[in-house]
Amino acid sequence: MRTLWSGVSRGTETLVGQGGVPESQYQAMRAPFQRGDFPFPVKYGYLSVGVVEEGPPALLGRPVFCLYPHQTHYVVPEDAVTPVPDAVPPERAVLAGTVETAVNALWDAKPLVGDRIAVVGGGMVGCSVAAVLARFPGARVQLVDADPARSTVADALGVGFASPEDAADGLDLVVHASATDAGLETSLRLLRPEGTVVELSWYGSRRVGLPLGEFFHSRRLTVRSSQVGTVARPDRSYAERMALALDLLSDPRFDALITGDSDFDDLPDVLPKLAGGEIPALCHRVGYGRAHDR
Repeated sequence: MRTLWSGVSRGTETLVGQGGVPESQYQAMRAPFQRGDFPFPVKYGYLSVGVVEEGPPALLGRPVFCLYPHQTHYVVPEDAVTPVPDAVPPERAVLAGTVETAVNALWDAKPLVGDRIAVVGGGMVGCSVAAVLARFPGARVQLVDADPARSTVADALGVGFASPEDAADGLDLVVHASATDAGLETSLRLLRPEGTVVELSWYGSRRVGLPLGEFFHSRRLTVRSSQVGTVARPDRSYAERMALALDLLSDPRFDALITGDSDFDDLPDVLPKLAGGEIPALCHRVGYGRAHDR
């Protein structure tokens, strides 16, 4: 494989880089081709698009997606890659791993036609969920985030936007992806009686506090976990889920999730700035042109 593009999964990669993976999750949180062991240092990442330079004739010269860390060249088994459809630009295909998470979350959530839905947390994962839900028939979807700048992304995706204070309530379903106590509390507050929060946030070793003495019991609410490590449908495989995620990326609205670009050679300077918030980003895309020129 010769890498063309990779994407920085800012939330997870920052938490890994800060040594925030709880010891009980060291095995579960390993990336498919991780080198090294937690807590740190490790080679970590899972959003890579490249060209097959040696391999089966059917894949030679084709752009493919792979759950591989940021690296210029690598060798993987044939079944570790998924061909990028002709309708999907390779530079957009770096989002496939996150859209795969969104697909799995919605298989867990099981939204219905006409549902009133919010996605709380306008990061990379939350926006991916909102982008998939924007195509769902009859659904009223709003993206909820404390940062008013996320309204621009919501407009590009074709969903509504609200601050936590102004968000519509009485909802059937909320997908939570802010990884904050306040975001999860907001998610519960927005639900109708018997409503469900699908929890997509990953908190690492941090504990979460919630006011469960308030509306949680009186409304008989449900908090449902969702994570990408297991396929949420018994009738689908990992390969089928990834292929579906790539097919969904034919929609150009997903370009709104790519909010920055840099070269592979610049990562030692860029990654700390992403982790510290100096460079705001949903998906920060990495190009490999200069690295290949050396």
